[in-house]
Parts: sequence; C-alpha cells; structure tokens
Amino acid sequence: MWSTNREVAAGDVVIIWQTRELIQPLLITPGKDFNSRFGHYKHTDLVGLPYGSKVGSRNGNGFIHILRPTPELWTMALPHRTQILYLADIAFITSWLDIRRGSRVIEAGTGSGSFSHSVARTIGSTGHLYSYEFHEARADKAREEFTRHGMGDIVTLTHRNVCKDGFTVDNSVDSVFLDLPAPWDAVEHAKKALRKDCPTRICCFSPCMEQVLRTVSALNEAGFTDITMYETLLRPHEVQQLPSPLPLSQVVGKLKKMEEKREEKRLRQIANSSKRKREDDPSATDSDKKARTDEPSAPQGKEEMKRQINLPDPATTEIDTSSSTQVTTQAKVNLSKASPEVRGHTSYLTFARLVPMLKQATEGVKENPVVSD
Repeated sequence: MWSTNREVAAGDVVIIWQTRELIQPLLITPGKDFNSRFGHYKHTDLVGLPYGSKVGSRNGNGFIHILRPTPELWTMALPHRTQILYLADIAFITSWLDIRRGSRVIEAGTGSGSFSHSVARTIGSTGHLYSYEFHEARADKAREEFTRHGMGDIVTLTHRNVCKDGFTVDNSVDSVFLDLPAPWDAVEHAKKALRKDCPTRICCFSPCMEQVLRTVSALNEAGFTDITMYETLLRPHEVQQLPSPLPLSQVVGKLKKMEEKREEKRLRQIANSSKRKREDDPSATDSDKKARTDEPSAPQGKEEMKRQINLPDPATTEIDTSSSTQVTTQAKVNLSKASPEVRGHTSYLTFARLVPMLKQATEGVKENPVVSD
C-alpha cells in the first residue's frame, strides 16, 4: 500500500497537512502546482523530500507538512463520495469480526473506500478483500484508487447489486461486512459466502433502529447466533498542565495569613469607628476625650482578638517553608478532563456469528449388530 520509500517521488500519493481540519491527498505530478491559503508550492519542489518534512511556501505565506499516507490519514483526507466509516467504528468492527493477517473478507458496499483501506492493511498480502459496489461510477473511482495505492492484488472490486444477485464467492470467506440500505436482503447471500468448516462472523452497519430490527429478524431466520447491537460514541478528553499542588504546611500558612489580614482590617474598622464617635460627641469634656485617647490602641485590641479566636502568633508559629524551592522546580501535573458533550453516533453496528452444524455421518453407517447371550 502506497510508497514505502523514505523520500517523495513523482507519482506518489502524499497527504498534505495544513491544519487539523484541512487535510487533503495530493498526487505528485511534476509540472503542476499546489495552491492554498498557506502559500504556493510546485510539485517538483516536493520530489526528493523525506516524508514528514515541513515545507515553506515560495511566497512566504505559510507552510505545509508532507506525510506518508496511512489508512487513518486517508480516512481524514479522502474525497467523500458517500457517508464514510471513521476510526472508532473501523477499529471496533475489525476487532469484533476477528479480521487478521491472511483473513478473507467481504465488504458491501465500497463507498468512499475508508473501511477498504484499513482492512487491506490488516489482512496483508496473504489475505483478500472482496468489495462490492452497486453504483457503477463509485465503483470505477474506487477501483482506480485501489490500483494507484498498490492494493490491486489484495482487493477485488465488483460492480454488483448483492441484495439481488448475491456474491461472486461461495463458502470461502471468514467474515462479511454489510454497509447497505437494506442489509437484511443480503443476509442469505452472506450465509452462502461464509465458510462452513469453522465459526464465521457478520456485521451490519445501519443508521436507524428500524433497519436494525429488520436485520436482526433476518439474521435469526438465517440461523445466526450471538446477535448483538453496539453503538460507538466518542467522548473527547482535554489534557491540561497544572502546577503541582502546594504542601499542606504552605496551604495552612496561607490560610493563617489570610485570617490575620481579615482580623487586622476588622480591628482598624472598629478603631476608626470609635475615633469618629469621640470626635462627634458634643457633650464630652476635655478630660473625657483625654481619657478616651488613653484607651488601648488598635494593635492591643488586635492581640486581644487573637487570644479570643485562638489564632497562633506568626512570629512564634513554625511554618515549613523548605518545600517552597521544590515546588518551583517540580514538573507540572497533567490533568485529563472529559468533555461534557458526547459526539453522536454515526450508525448502529449489529454483529452475529454463524456456527456450522455438525454433519451426521449417514453414509455407509451400518446398524450395530444385536448381541445376545
């Protein structure tokens, strides 16, 4: 699949990464240009560059990255001809269908080829993918892509309505994946294509529950077992870096200082209020004012309030500040926070297994002789 060389060559398909939301494939053709809002690039300038290179534009408007295609990148960059399968569903389907190197798999329909590329990588050169597409123009376009990407020996693409005409193979595949408007019409044909010498599996991809119900009925009637439906949901996680938490001794010290500041402010307010009352009292004599002036000052009242609320004196309280240097040099903590919004499903996945019945050895069986005493 695709080029395995270290450098980009003419005729290679590369992935142009511009932003996380702007990724597109490009066929390297000398003599052509690539233009985007991130600058102007000539294809000849990309030939010979190692995959993964960051390339600046000729006019200095920006840069792009040249990446080697993978099934994951292709799913993100491919031109959509139909609704496609994304990585979460593809991984789950591949695992449940037990697709591995050397497996023989049926896919119907091909669509934009997102699932096809992932399966082709998984089964490798010793396996085979039989892909079916009822839309002729889409089938021709997918066949052209498979050939350009080096998958011609792994994938056999057929333009065919499998719901009406069935599959071109019989009793030979390990698993079947149906991405069709009416998968229940293809269940009996899938049963014929599956191997009969070992347990095999099937998956039906349906966007609504009504289709799931009809598919489950068809699977039951065809003799499939372990019928199960799944819905794949994505919950993104946002990772942030936060400072390391302070030691408990420092937290306690900060709380004490905050409490002291609040108490000092309250005592200043009481002192200021008493002073205003003395100045505004017309009946007070000079001796009264002098006596009031000799009352305990705010700092003395502060010490009295400390004793009442049992606050320790910071001058005599031992606070562990030895860890302050450690906190400043300590690495930050990575915190993962799940997004409250859950991404909606693309479709429902209905899985089932087909277990071959034990054959009764009826041919050449002789009746056991009756032994008498």
